[in-house]
Amino acid sequence: MNTATRSTGRTLWVAIRAMAVFTLLLGIGYTALVTGVGQLALPAQANGSLQRGADGQVVGSALLGQGFLDAAGDPLPQYFQSRPSAAGDGWDAASSSGSNLGPENEDLIDAIGTRKAQIAAFDGVPEDRIPADAVTASGSGLDPDISPAYAEIQVARVARARGLTAAEVQSLVAAHTTGRDLGYLGEPTVNVLQLNLALDELKG
Repeated sequence: MNTATRSTGRTLWVAIRAMAVFTLLLGIGYTALVTGVGQLALPAQANGSLQRGADGQVVGSALLGQGFLDAAGDPLPQYFQSRPSAAGDGWDAASSSGSNLGPENEDLIDAIGTRKAQIAAFDGVPEDRIPADAVTASGSGLDPDISPAYAEIQVARVARARGLTAAEVQSLVAAHTTGRDLGYLGEPTVNVLQLNLALDELKG
């Protein structure tokens, strides 16, 4: 066996051993370490922030928006409604996307006008009280949160549908409102799924 062949064989053997070692360290060891730390320190977040109903069944994730509609696709009056969704047929996690329509697009302008009229009739509020997030889809189409302003215009309708007082519903909204990050970044938000699950735990 000549020198060149021995050198090539040695190089190949070193490469195989290095690949095996780094596969064990980074492909298995590191993954197992990060997974273990996540399960111990932040199990809910590590498992997708899943939310369960009163029967213990998973009903969604706090990180993903979803619709609260009846079989015909109409909004259920006893639940707070999410932002509109442009993801697939609506809130489709496999088709996350925005509409990509600009502010002067006629289709978007028409859709906003239609949504405003529908929300005004559904919630019994004037159109000028309806905030922007109630009539526009998010960039992902899966935003799980709404603004406190959008939650506020839904309080009376939800309270009426559930036989609760407006004060009871407003207190739940306040409890599920998250402030600005670090006190100054972003805007306050209300997680719709968590708020609706809290409503289901009340009477009414």
